[in-house]
Amino acid sequence: MRLSLGLATYRALSWRAAQPAQDPAVPRPDGPLVWAHATSPERFSALDDLCQRLRSQRPDIQLVMTVNASVPLTGPGRAQGSESCLVTPPIPMLSDHPVTVRAFLDHWRPDLCLWTGGDLLPNLISMAAEDGTDMLMADLGTADLPRRRGGWLADLTRPCLDMFDSVLTNSTAAAAQLRRMGVPGRRISAQSRLSTGASPPTCPESVLQAATETLVTRPLWLAALLTAEEAAPVFAAHREALRFQHRLLLVAVPADFDDADALVAEAEAQGLRHADWHSGDAIGEDTQLLICDDSADLGLWYRMAPVTFVGSSLLPGTEGQNPYAATALGSAVLYGPHVTGHAAAYRRLTEAGAARAVRDSASLANAVVQLSAPDHAAAMALAGWETVTEGAALTDHLIELIQDRLDLREEKHDART
Repeated sequence: MRLSLGLATYRALSWRAAQPAQDPAVPRPDGPLVWAHATSPERFSALDDLCQRLRSQRPDIQLVMTVNASVPLTGPGRAQGSESCLVTPPIPMLSDHPVTVRAFLDHWRPDLCLWTGGDLLPNLISMAAEDGTDMLMADLGTADLPRRRGGWLADLTRPCLDMFDSVLTNSTAAAAQLRRMGVPGRRISAQSRLSTGASPPTCPESVLQAATETLVTRPLWLAALLTAEEAAPVFAAHREALRFQHRLLLVAVPADFDDADALVAEAEAQGLRHADWHSGDAIGEDTQLLICDDSADLGLWYRMAPVTFVGSSLLPGTEGQNPYAATALGSAVLYGPHVTGHAAAYRRLTEAGAARAVRDSASLANAVVQLSAPDHAAAMALAGWETVTEGAALTDHLIELIQDRLDLREEKHDART
């Protein structure tokens, strides 16, 4: 593959930079390997979701994710309780030095690269293409492209894009800009934005039916993944809401199993009549609080509750929990001010009208009472479902593209042998 003058010059100049230290990598496992690259926290989260779905459909596949140096690895990620589908934790690409790139490619030998967004690393992209890696680009937007032609960046953008077999933009405007840059139209496809979907927790139908029969006459709301410290303000909010909805039932699920006793102690301190779900306590008309100590049951409660407060978010020192599972299962979402770990997800849901922020116990109580009106909660739930499913078509399309490319590589390999 002959490099453009811009890429060749860039690579030559790259050798002058200091070579960064190399961390030892885990061994490359056998099997086809897909390398996914994220250039923003939102794309990191979306790729994590895509990789989980890809592995569920093709169990023999190996998955490695890299991220730009600016992407924090402590932010958005997989849903509560799910396991990583990656060979190794996401690898920060701290350098585009040819030696660093060569070591990465020689070790992992990726069959396919799925690059999302801009922030192109010319050596990494061009050397992967030279090695015969299938190259796919997704979620490329106008903000990822140079605003005007000319200059070093523009000189490198087009040659880098030429390394990709398919370029999926997130808007028709971005697709049009690529055509003006000279990228062949047959390789461009205007799609939607790449966004995190939801793989909601399951719930046996028999369990759902039994719970529905037990609680059918009670209006309820859910406080999911509470920290021990949040029990006091959340239970106080419930006490306030009971003044307006005296039959209202709160289901409380701690983030940590070991915090269940703290929730019980706080319920007793506030004089709330409570029952233990897993102990089989009777749930009478006078029961005000139901404590479920196992987050594995959230698949049930997200389905049962029209309103969910997603915890680990109300007090300082927390970063929030992923809200998408609750949204995908039809619950309107409330959340506190401390959600830095999932800020993009909450911003997306809030802008769509599917989630509402609360500041403290009083504002939480007010929101719960307001959303006791079925039409209000239903409108939020519908907006949430539409939001978490809007990127599903693109994810399905990417998975199909990846599967087709891997199948074709296997057919070529079998033909040679």
